[in-house]
Amino acid sequence: MAHAATVARTTMEEGALEQPSGEVWTRIREELSLGAEVAADPFATADSPPAEPTPSAPAGVRRRRASRRLWTLAASLVLIVAGGSIAWALVSSNLAPIPVATAELEAFPGHSGAAGTAQVREDGDGVRELTVTLDGDSDSDDYREVWLIRNDGQALISLGVLGASSGTFAIPSGVDLSEYDLVDISFEPVDGDPAHSGDSIVRGRLGSR
Repeated sequence: MAHAATVARTTMEEGALEQPSGEVWTRIREELSLGAEVAADPFATADSPPAEPTPSAPAGVRRRRASRRLWTLAASLVLIVAGGSIAWALVSSNLAPIPVATAELEAFPGHSGAAGTAQVREDGDGVRELTVTLDGDSDSDDYREVWLIRNDGQALISLGVLGASSGTFAIPSGVDLSEYDLVDISFEPVDGDPAHSGDSIVRGRLGSR
């Protein structure tokens, strides 16, 4: 705005713009209900034509004008806030993880009272996570481990230890879930062996949501 004002003044000094009469400033001052301290035309020069007096608007008219301006300002602020809220909601919805695959985890023999669920969620950057729940598993001193198993059963990936009835685990970025589509939760003895124990509690196949 300062730059625009400087350009306007420079152009005016070069004679490219017509010098407005003092009446223009008088009408601006009345429309904005400015006080007497700014009655003088700020652009007036010695050669400027004198401002012709203009009848002042009645007090009721000035109040209505001021009221309209206030309502316009309030409506503008409401639109700005509403627009910002909508934009933020759209951005948030695009960034928040969304479900892309689910599985019902069924009990293996020997763990007939167990059941579980699995859900894969993916955010706007392609980062995926697996959330599993497990209910009714047998008592054991061993810990429980969550796995992704390849659909031919020849390879598997450990995602971590399930320390409670539910847990969320990061899925490595290079894992193809159309290939590693089996979710498995197993009992693992504390023996230092990272391999699967063969004692699966529940297992299920991921399907697109």
